Amino acid sequence: MNRKVPMLWPALGCAAVLLIAGCHPAASGGGEKDEKALATTQEKKGEDQAGVTLKPEEVAKAGIRTTPAAATQHAPETTGYAVVITREAFAQAIADLNTAAAVDRQSRAALARSKSLAGTPGAMPVEAQEAAERQATVDHAALTLAERRLTAAYGQSPPWKTNYSSPELAALASGEKKLARVTFPLGSLGPGVPATLRFAHIGAAPDAKGLESHEIWNAPADASLPGRSFFAILKGQDVSEGERLLVRAPVGSAEPGVVIPIAAVVMSGGKYWVYVEEQPNHFVRTEIDPGVPVDGGYFVKEGVAAGSRIVISSAALLLARELGTEAAD
Repeated sequence: MNRKVPMLWPALGCAAVLLIAGCHPAASGGGEKDEKALATTQEKKGEDQAGVTLKPEEVAKAGIRTTPAAATQHAPETTGYAVVITREAFAQAIADLNTAAAVDRQSRAALARSKSLAGTPGAMPVEAQEAAERQATVDHAALTLAERRLTAAYGQSPPWKTNYSSPELAALASGEKKLARVTFPLGSLGPGVPATLRFAHIGAAPDAKGLESHEIWNAPADASLPGRSFFAILKGQDVSEGERLLVRAPVGSAEPGVVIPIAAVVMSGGKYWVYVEEQPNHFVRTEIDPGVPVDGGYFVKEGVAAGSRIVISSAALLLARELGTEAAD
C-alpha cells in the first residue's frame, strides 16, 4: 500500500485535468455565441453608417428622387391659440356705427340749416332751434358711443383707425376677410406687437400649408385665459367662423438651417430620419430633430447641410432595403 499511494497522485491529477478539459468546450460555446451576437451588432451599426448603394437601374425602378436641401433662416417661436370671430357680431357693430354716423350727419345738417335762417323771414321758432341743437347733441353722443363700443371690442389701434368707411372694415363685415383673436401665455412673448403670426388648423397634416398675418394689433385681455392677446386679419376662405387655430410667433433672432420636406422623413426606432445622397446612388440615413415644424416640413439646424441632396420619394423603400425587412421586396 505504501508503494501504491504515491502512484495515485498522478492518476488523480490526470483525472482532474480531463474533467476541466471536458467542461471547457461548453463554456467556450456560450462565449462564441456572445461574440457572434456582438459581431452582428457591430456589423449592423456599420451598415447603418454605411447606408445603401444601388445600381442606377434600381434607383429608377424604385422611383427615388432627390432635391437639394433649401437653406433658410428661422426664428425660435412660441405657440398660442386663436379663435376666428363670428361675422355676425362684427357686422352688427359696424352696422350700428354706420347708422349712428348717418343720423349724426342728418342732425348736424338740420341744425346748420336752422342757424343759417336765423334773422330771416323763414327763421325757425326758438323752440325748434333748441330742439334741433338738442337732437344734434344726442345723435353725436350716440355716434361717439358706437365708436367707443367698437374700440372696446376690437382694440385701440386697428388698421382702419377712425376711417369707418375703410375697405378693410367692409371686407371683414362681408366675410371676405376673417378676424382672429389670438392669446399667448404670460411670459412667452416680449414687449411689443409681433410683426408676423403663423396660423395652422388644429390636427392638420404636417405638410398642410398654413396662413400668415401681418395686420396685427393689441386686443383687450382675455378674461378666460391669462396672457397677451392680439387681433389679426386673415385673408382667404381657408378658415371658418368660430374655428380654433394654433398660432406661432417669433420670439428671438433668426438662425440658419435648412427645410426638410415632410415627404423626405421616415421613422424608425422612434426617431426621425432622412436619406442623403452623399455620392451618386449612395444614400446615407441621417437623424434629424423634428422639434421645429414649418410649412411643408421641418426646420433643422444640424445634421443636413444646405445644398445636400435629400431623398423625397421612396425613402421608405431605402429604409426597408437597409434594414433588410420584407418591405424591400
